[in-house]
Amino acid sequence: MADANLQPDHSLLSLYRYWAHGGVGMIITGNVMVDYHAMTGPGSVVIPANGNLQAFEKWAGVIKSGGAKAIMQLNHPGRQMPREIADRAWAPSAVPLNLGRYSKRFAEPVAMSCDQIHQVTHRFAHAAKRAKMAGFDGVQIHAAHGYLLSQFLSPLSNQRQDEWGGSLINRARLLLNVACQVRATCGNDFVVMIKLNSGDFQRGGFTPQDAAEVVTALERLNIDAIELSGGNYESPAMQGRGEHKAELSDDAYFLSFAKAISETSRIPVMTTGGISLKTTAEKVVQDGCALVGMASALAFTPYLPLKWQQKPDYKGVRPSCNWSDKTLAALVIMAKVRRQLRRLGNDLTTMRHPTSIWSLVLDTLHRRKMTRLYHRFMHSHADDNLMGMKHVTTRCASSHAVSDAPSRDL
Repeated sequence: MADANLQPDHSLLSLYRYWAHGGVGMIITGNVMVDYHAMTGPGSVVIPANGNLQAFEKWAGVIKSGGAKAIMQLNHPGRQMPREIADRAWAPSAVPLNLGRYSKRFAEPVAMSCDQIHQVTHRFAHAAKRAKMAGFDGVQIHAAHGYLLSQFLSPLSNQRQDEWGGSLINRARLLLNVACQVRATCGNDFVVMIKLNSGDFQRGGFTPQDAAEVVTALERLNIDAIELSGGNYESPAMQGRGEHKAELSDDAYFLSFAKAISETSRIPVMTTGGISLKTTAEKVVQDGCALVGMASALAFTPYLPLKWQQKPDYKGVRPSCNWSDKTLAALVIMAKVRRQLRRLGNDLTTMRHPTSIWSLVLDTLHRRKMTRLYHRFMHSHADDNLMGMKHVTTRCASSHAVSDAPSRDL
C-alpha cells in the first residue's frame, strides 16, 4: 500500500488510523524494507537511507494519535523475493525455495559475500536510526517467517561453511549483530524488539530448542521483547498450516512454545497467530506472555479490543481457504487479508466472508499495478540500480572459508 515513491500515503495513514483508535496498546507496522532492491512484494514501504522523512513522521503521528506505541517492523526478504521484483536475491546460501510449481515465481538465491552480510547489518541499524528520527517509539527486527535473518538461522537455507553457518551460534551471528548495532545506534531510550520463529516446522529446520538458545543469547543485548511466531513460505505455520500442523495450538498457534520460553527468559514474550477471541487473549497472558499479538483478526475488525469491552464473547474473523493446493490456499488467505486492508485504506467497511476466488483476482490485479509502479521507481533510480546489481554479483573469497572466528561486528 506504499505510494509511487515506496513511502506511506493517505491510504496507509487511513488504515492505521482505524487501529490507532481501536483499543490496542501498541502498533507494529507491516514490514518496512531496509533496501529498495530487496522487497517482499510490490507496494512494500521502504524507509529511505537519506532525504526527508515527512511521510514517516505523519505515519508515526497517526499511530500514536490514540495513545498506542508506534513500532516500525524492519525486514529484508532474502530469497523470499518475487521474481517480478528481480531475477536474483541475496541469501545465506544458493538454496532455492521448494514450492513445487510455484518455485520459479521467486528470485534465484545468490550466496552473500561477507561484505554484503555486513552491509545488511548496517542497513538495519541505519533504518532503525531513521525510524527514531521520524518519531517512532521503537523497531521490531523481523527474524521470522523465512525472511533473510530467519534464513540465516535455519540449517535448511543456511549451508555456509564459514563464520556465518554451521553451528547455531554462527547461524545466529547476523541476527545478534543486527540487534547489537541497532541498540548501539539508537540508545537505551528506544524500544528494540525481535520477531523470532519458535520453529520452521520443517524436518531438519530451525527447532524450538534452537529458538530457546537464540533467546538466551539475545538476553545479553538489552532486547525489550521477543515476539514468537513460526513457519515460512514453504511451511506456513503462521497461518496454522504446514508440515507439522499437529504441533500448533488451535487458537494461539505458538502459545505452548511461547509459554516454555517465557518461563526461562528474562525478556518479555509476545506471541501472535490465530488469536481472535478474548478468552484466548486472556489465556496467552495467564500462561506467562507479557503481550498478545493480533494481525489478521484486526484486519477484519480493526476495533476488536473495543468490541470485546462491549461484547466479551465476540469472535473475530480468522480467514481460511480449504483448497487442496496448499500453496495457493496460503496465497488466498493473504489475499483475503490484504483485501480488507485496502478497503480500510479507502474508508470502506470490511467484509466478514470475502470469497476466495474474487479476493485472489483482486489481489493479482493490485500486485500488477504495484509492480508497474515499482519498476517505474527503479527506472528513475537507474544509477543506484546498477550499484545494487553490482552488490548482488560480488563475492568474497572468505565466504567459503571454514571458520568459527567471531564476526568483526561483535
